[in-house]
Amino acid sequence: MPPAHLIPSLEPKLRDLYARHKELAKAIDWAYHEYLPLDVLRADPQSLPKLSAVSYLAVETALFTEVNLPWFTTGLYNVFRGAVSPMREFIYDWTAEEDQHAMLLETYLLLGDNGDHRERARLRKIIVKQGWEPNIDDHFQAIAYTATQELATRAFYQRVALVCRDEDPLLARALIRLAKDETLHYAFYKDAVKAHLEVEPNYAEPLARILMDFAMPGAEMPDYATRAAVLAREGVYGPDHYYDMVVDHLWKEWDIPGLLPSAEPARAAQKTLIAHHRKLGRVASMYALRRKKEKADGAASAAAGSNGATHTGGGANGSANGQASNGHAAEPARTDGVYGEVLKTAPKS
Repeated sequence: MPPAHLIPSLEPKLRDLYARHKELAKAIDWAYHEYLPLDVLRADPQSLPKLSAVSYLAVETALFTEVNLPWFTTGLYNVFRGAVSPMREFIYDWTAEEDQHAMLLETYLLLGDNGDHRERARLRKIIVKQGWEPNIDDHFQAIAYTATQELATRAFYQRVALVCRDEDPLLARALIRLAKDETLHYAFYKDAVKAHLEVEPNYAEPLARILMDFAMPGAEMPDYATRAAVLAREGVYGPDHYYDMVVDHLWKEWDIPGLLPSAEPARAAQKTLIAHHRKLGRVASMYALRRKKEKADGAASAAAGSNGATHTGGGANGSANGQASNGHAAEPARTDGVYGEVLKTAPKS
């Protein structure tokens, strides 16, 4: 189909969405220093907890995604060139609000003396030098992609906050704050997509391309596949979370099965997307069940070895809690079970 540009008649709707966003963002305005553990450090510099290897890996991975903000802004600015003005104006607000995210994460890691700071700085430079080029053909694909990306980022922050809240409640609080920003950004893009699908259901065709080929903008960072596999296996964020918190959420929000496209290519794309959704659901269920079994097996092994033997399983209480000398998460010793097959083919550092 021809490029799916934003529909001019929807400009008043987009302007309303933009006005709503500015009002909500103003109501919860914040500064990143408010979420740093400064009071704790003043009271007792030694009291700030050290992050486990898994939590550190998760936070560092989020940081390495956020540091590419200059390229994200450039990419979206170029994509939306010629689009209706509310969309172009939103990019400026979005950039200003996202700008605090990397600063908060990096400063938190520095204050807590977590990880190898020089190695982290080296990787940051590599990532920023790589840049980011959006694989997006038109304006509608851009808003569909950013809606999905913002929701996935929110889900990741929510999951990491849940996992690390016991070891560092202040970090969990900071991550939830970041998730709130992602929620506002997601709401704008999500409702923009929904408005276009209501007017032009044939946009199901470009929507299918985005949802079936989706990859996070940070997927080009060094060792991304290994990072993702470890975090998934440790229950931080994996295919089951992605399906439940992102894919299925958007499925319902946009009522994809209920769309009534008139063009045959759009109807075919809708059918393909429905089949893709079912497949992702089956994969998510399989991985969730396998991880649950691995956790139970790990608990049984720990109980059997409670006579003092060291447990070296791949669970959160195993070797994953040790930090490698380079500041990265030490990969769990066990490579079978959940995501073992992924780790076998993942790139090595």
